[in-house]
Amino acid sequence: MSVATITRPTLVLNRNWQPITISTVARALVKVFSGAARVVDPSDFQLYSWEDWSEQRPRDGELFIQAGRIRLRVPEVVTLTHYDRLPRQAVTFSRRNLFKRDHFTCQYCGDQPGSDELTIDHVIPRSQGGVTSWSNCVLACVECNAFKSNRTPEQAGLRLKHKPAQPAWRAFYASPEVRIESWSRFLSEAYWSVELAK
Repeated sequence: MSVATITRPTLVLNRNWQPITISTVARALVKVFSGAARVVDPSDFQLYSWEDWSEQRPRDGELFIQAGRIRLRVPEVVTLTHYDRLPRQAVTFSRRNLFKRDHFTCQYCGDQPGSDELTIDHVIPRSQGGVTSWSNCVLACVECNAFKSNRTPEQAGLRLKHKPAQPAWRAFYASPEVRIESWSRFLSEAYWSVELAK
C-alpha cells in the first residue's frame, strides 16, 4: 500500500447527498468503519457498510489498500449517516484558493495568461495600509501589476472586473489537484465545468 493511495481525495456527502467536504481515503475509511459513513458506489449509487465494503473485491485496474489478508477497494465517495446540514466553513486564504476564486484571470484587464504570468496584487497597497485578505487581494497579470505599481486602482486609472470578497465554500476549495471523474455525478454542472476548465 502506498502513502499516495491512502491520501487520495474522497468526496464526502451529507445525509442528503450534498457535497460538504473532501477527505483522504484513510479518514473516509475510518468514518465507514465507525459507522459514521457509508461508501457510495458511483456506478450504481449502492451504499455499503464496512462489512459490505470489506467483502468487495477490487476490479481489474482499480486502486486498493492491502489490509492484512484482504484488499479494500479505495472509496471515491462516502455519505455521512447522520449529518444533514451544510457546514459553515470558511475558505482558507491561500494562493491556490485565490487563483480559483479569480478563475486564473487578471482582475484588471481580464486576460488569462497562465499562472506563471499572474501575480497577487494588493488593491490598496501595503505601503498605504492595505492588508493581505480576501477583500484586498486580486490576481493581476504582470503588465497590469507593474503599471499599477504602488497605487490604488483609482490612482492608476484602473477598474476592477469584480469586487474582491471571500468566496462561499464549495468542494473545489478543499480539493487537491487530483480530479476524480466519478464526482461529476454528485457535483453540479456549474461546479464541474469551472473545475475542469482549470
